[in-house]
Amino acid sequence: MKTVLKWAGSKVRIIEVLKRHLPAGQRLVEPFAGSCAVMMNTDYPAYFIADANRDLIDMYKLIAEQPAAFIQAAEALFETGNTEAEYYRLRFAFNSKPAGDKDRAPLFLYLNRHCFNGLCRYNKKGEFNVPFGKYKKPYFPRAEILAFAEKAKLATFLCGNYSEALKAAQSGDVVYCDPPYLTETANFTAYHSDGFGHEEHGRLARSARRLAGRGVPVVISNSDTDMVRYLYKDFSINKITAPRSIGAAAGSIKSAQEVIATVAWDC
Repeated sequence: MKTVLKWAGSKVRIIEVLKRHLPAGQRLVEPFAGSCAVMMNTDYPAYFIADANRDLIDMYKLIAEQPAAFIQAAEALFETGNTEAEYYRLRFAFNSKPAGDKDRAPLFLYLNRHCFNGLCRYNKKGEFNVPFGKYKKPYFPRAEILAFAEKAKLATFLCGNYSEALKAAQSGDVVYCDPPYLTETANFTAYHSDGFGHEEHGRLARSARRLAGRGVPVVISNSDTDMVRYLYKDFSINKITAPRSIGAAAGSIKSAQEVIATVAWDC
């Protein structure tokens, strides 16, 4: 099942591999929701979906509550907005609206599908600043929106730091974490204005161990680096090759080495 949004690092292409590492449970807790590819491609009885990006969660909530109205508003933007001038006009309109304004939600989808490589990036002022993507005819994900609205009946949504979602995890839950990946410089931190650097990766690893101590299974995706292997040295490390389509330059290698770290039950 494809997702409503284009998304860097989406798990759609590796979902069958990932599912082999996700144990059964009564509820899947995702502190880094992203495109919700995991929710849309698994069959847990319930979901707790969280993310620090308010625009993302607000859009998901509006789709869940008013799918027809959301489709109508968003589709109108797609019909007239595929020019560079209109893109920047609508990007300015998006940035001019206060956080929480319902009109931002269809604009967020429009920007995602029309911007360069579907990136989600904000400047220090919290303004969406990805340039125009110059696509011939951006795809409008009507079927994906309707499928999401149906699946969202099983979900609770939270806009907040990953630590808030982890605190909500309880016996019977499964936790899957897909944080902004750790790199040598940790520069990929602009997914929301607060960033996610080396210190946060360390805190996440410690939180995962505490959950493991309470008997809650934790699965974490990340890049395959020495630092990641160190952070999760007492977890089971499973190396995979993940395809990359967003952010890869023409002619470059469009795959990356990643790991899926699963909790070691004796840690």
